[in-house]
Amino acid sequence: MAAEIKVRRANKILRIDESNKKTYLDLGYDVIDAKGNVIEHNKKNVTMAEYEKLVAENKALKAELEKLKSRKGKAE
Repeated sequence: MAAEIKVRRANKILRIDESNKKTYLDLGYDVIDAKGNVIEHNKKNVTMAEYEKLVAENKALKAELEKLKSRKGKAE
């Protein structure tokens, strides 16, 4: 039998077979150790810092797009 690992999503903690680890990571679970520390993060969630960085980048790109649109309108 393969080793068991713990996975967590929100406040739900499950013990699963290590062979199912990828499936649970894809479902949004994090792999945790015995003390509850995250060993491996899933790829579905983004941290607040990453989110804020993307929002700022999006805002800058929208401003640049509007600037380019206004230049194109003046050229015509």
